Amino acid sequence: MDRPSSQSTLQTIAVVGLGTMGTGIAEVLARAGREVIGIDISDTATRRATAALAAATARSVTRERLTEQEREGVLARFRTFTELSAAADADLVIEVVPENYEIKQRLFRELDAIVRPDTILATGTNALSVTRMAAESQRPERVLGLHFFNPAPAMKLVEVVSSVLTAPPAVEAVTELARELGKEPVAVGDRPGFVADGLLFGYLNQAAAMYESKYASREDIDAAMRLGCGLPMGPLALLDLIGVDTARTVLEAMYASSGDRLHAPAPILGHLAEAGLTGQKSGRGFYTYEAPGSTVVVRDLQTPLDGTLLGASRPVSSVGVAGSGTMASGIAQVFAQAGYPVVLAARSQEKADAAKAAIAKSLGRAVSKGRLTEEAAAHTLGLITPAGSLDAFADVDLAVEAVAEDLAVKQDLFAGLDKVCKPGAVLATTTSSLPVIAVARATSRPHDVIGMHFFNPAPAMKLVEVVRTVLTADDVHATVREVCLKVRKHPVDCGDRAGFIVNALLFPYLNNAVKMVEQHYAGIDEIDAAMKLGGGYPMGPFELLDVVGLDVSLAIEKVLHQEFRDPGLAPSALLEHLVAAGCLGRKTGRGFREYARR
Repeated sequence: MDRPSSQSTLQTIAVVGLGTMGTGIAEVLARAGREVIGIDISDTATRRATAALAAATARSVTRERLTEQEREGVLARFRTFTELSAAADADLVIEVVPENYEIKQRLFRELDAIVRPDTILATGTNALSVTRMAAESQRPERVLGLHFFNPAPAMKLVEVVSSVLTAPPAVEAVTELARELGKEPVAVGDRPGFVADGLLFGYLNQAAAMYESKYASREDIDAAMRLGCGLPMGPLALLDLIGVDTARTVLEAMYASSGDRLHAPAPILGHLAEAGLTGQKSGRGFYTYEAPGSTVVVRDLQTPLDGTLLGASRPVSSVGVAGSGTMASGIAQVFAQAGYPVVLAARSQEKADAAKAAIAKSLGRAVSKGRLTEEAAAHTLGLITPAGSLDAFADVDLAVEAVAEDLAVKQDLFAGLDKVCKPGAVLATTTSSLPVIAVARATSRPHDVIGMHFFNPAPAMKLVEVVRTVLTADDVHATVREVCLKVRKHPVDCGDRAGFIVNALLFPYLNNAVKMVEQHYAGIDEIDAAMKLGGGYPMGPFELLDVVGLDVSLAIEKVLHQEFRDPGLAPSALLEHLVAAGCLGRKTGRGFREYARR
């Protein structure tokens, strides 16, 4: 339940700008026992904010999170005005007006003439320079950034942004306030986007550019990032939620500061914004919605037809999996659990037997957790035949390789598959970063070769990136799509380009996080917290890097940099130094953090 607090010195707080964010911040403050002065030049906005607070607190009473008496207290603590002079007695003023320097700077100059000398002035900007705004104030030491995330009542993260002019006592006061509001304050320096948006918007921009280039459909891009990274929303759906125009403004500010091409707004953002197609709020952006303000996506001309016929496919009644590592055994398990007889081939019979034993352990864990019956586990294991050479693939209809991520190794293996596999067999590589066409050309039948990128752990992860080359036959593509559905995976189509969808969007984001640390802008704990609390990521970037392996991450980043030749994709020096020192993450006991050795 919401209870008043009397610890902080910041008891009377003015919120200037009562749009969605300002109203949300006002609600958080009033619920926490603060006297809240809501100010907006629009009578309509003030009435809407009052009604929104009344509705939100009524829902809390219905859900027994507030008593009626507590609700009345919250409503009594929120007063609205249309004149800025109402902020005269505030201990803290938080502005949440449009993201425009001229508007914000004028507001700060006007507040100087109204508020007390000790009043703290906070900007809610997520893109503009706090230092530049502070310089317009007569009391720059009392100006800072206080960046809440939308929706403010639900999101835990608050970025506390200091400029070079901000006095430490002001930072301490708002940091303590954020904690008393039940939020997680993260201290960051002043640069466009701060931490969360600084990392998030570069990723969103790349996704927009990927879609604009017709490399993958909007649905496949969004599904890939949800299923491949565990994100709550795909990037294009998130752009529609944020507002395409807002995203463009943030990116313009970031690019003006960084000069990094990754922040240069994708042209499609400008085209959509100028056409008024700003996302959910207008009823159309990357997707089309039921009505302006609706979250319900409706069909449009770009929506794939349900049950689209891809053409004839080839029959697949048996599968070969080449490799003996975690990925190979996981893929073999996936096919066997779907009822396919599987030949699991390794460089020796001993390695193949060990890979099957690993599958037996995996199935045993599933049985112990109640996810699988003992009979089903035994049947699955019985469908897997370990073999010590590729010769056992002579009769398989689909051969999937999951060996080392080394082009020469894969080419050599595919040359072997070419000799062993029967005519018409589909040959698939699970590469995550190498060109599929280079693998395909090692065979005399490149039209039979396709990328089938599973994610680790294969039994748990639902995504498969299906990668066609310029030579892949239509029926091979149709076959792999069909097989993915039969093994209960979600296939997404993408072209044969470094990183495909997920890694091409994920690893530049991870690289930028490392660069933030390298530049002493924020610490790894602050960045991880910001992305989990502010972006809804299941893991922070440094947690993820240590799990994936810093050497694996560096290799993928080098491939992306080599293919796209973008200076912004150059791997960070810090990542290279850690890899050179043998600090590879959890597998070595030390990466960005230290881990207890097992």
